[in-house]
Amino acid sequence: MSTDPILPTNLLQKLRKATFALSLDISNDSQQKLIDYLALLSRWNQAFNLTAIRDPEEMLIKHIVDSLAVAPYVKGARLIDVGSGAGLPGLVLALISPDQQWTLLDSNGKKTRFLLQAKAVLGLQNVTVVHSRVEEFRPAHCFDGVIARAWASIHDMLAATKHLYCEKAMLWAMKGVYPEEELSTIDHPYTVHRLVVPRLNEQRHLVCILTART
Repeated sequence: MSTDPILPTNLLQKLRKATFALSLDISNDSQQKLIDYLALLSRWNQAFNLTAIRDPEEMLIKHIVDSLAVAPYVKGARLIDVGSGAGLPGLVLALISPDQQWTLLDSNGKKTRFLLQAKAVLGLQNVTVVHSRVEEFRPAHCFDGVIARAWASIHDMLAATKHLYCEKAMLWAMKGVYPEEELSTIDHPYTVHRLVVPRLNEQRHLVCILTART
């Protein structure tokens, strides 16, 4: 890899302002680890192209803060991030929620290698990394919730992940503009939350879907 990128010194301050705006109570240690994760992602991105975004400040907002915005809605003890990529949002959420057990699933080998490195560097005991296609993954236990960010249509998410859910589990689909057409294709109960991501002038929505009717 090439020389490590030098991160702007004010990133931690900007992160703290963003978490305050989101009304999130995140420890100083966890906030520093989020910056450490950003540094690691920036370094790996030079060689492995894990994300198209290169500017660290833009990565902070569009990746980390964007992931943090869904935190108030993501509940459960055992959770899985499908198509996790560079750990967005699963690794970010695992970092701030040590009581949750997270599985980060991706079919791309270079991305799961990065996730394993990030897990080791950040000392995350509540993270399991799995290199597999979701259709082929057969976990030893079911999950309370599944989250996916920019991975597939809602209809395809539900079809591909139906073997992962515990009873009354949730699917959280992170979307940009309101996915009206996608929602018209499903018959599960759902709610949609419009997210306000600090310093991001783009639409964000979180679709929360109950995977089985009560």
